Amino acid sequence: MKKLFLMGRSEAGKTSLTQALKGEELHYVKTQYTNTQDDLIDSPGEYAESKNFSVGLACFSFEADVIAIVQAADEPFNLFGASLHSFILRPLIGIITKTDSPYANIPMVRQWLSDAGCERIFLINNVTREGIHELLAYLQEDLPKLTMEQAKFRQSLGLSEWEPLPDGIRYPDGI
Repeated sequence: MKKLFLMGRSEAGKTSLTQALKGEELHYVKTQYTNTQDDLIDSPGEYAESKNFSVGLACFSFEADVIAIVQAADEPFNLFGASLHSFILRPLIGIITKTDSPYANIPMVRQWLSDAGCERIFLINNVTREGIHELLAYLQEDLPKLTMEQAKFRQSLGLSEWEPLPDGIRYPDGI
């Protein structure tokens, strides 16, 4: 299973999501420090909310296979700028929580996540477990296995290891 790093604002549902992914009963826990258990890294919302602490997000991102921006469907504002993916060297996904909120504005939050560079966006309800199966299936998918030569070739094209080769481009013979 891919190691997932969760980042987002306080009360976005990151810790509840970790509980739902593990099949645990939901109970409120204030995340005081970065938890790195099993295949999940759960960070305090204050790391995303403060410029002084945000460097911690960058450091922990290198420990994960996939980075997830978690935003509640009823978020009043967006913390993450456009093209966030440009400095994150891992696949970036979006997770929209609290989809059942009466104040949910899913199209707006989806647009924020898309603008940030999220390759896939999952709609999750931690209480009913809607969307959990799809996220778990994504996390179970194998990461591509590349040789050093293949990685160098992809890098010469400006591609990451998980992006597909453009149409008509193939690895050179012998790689």
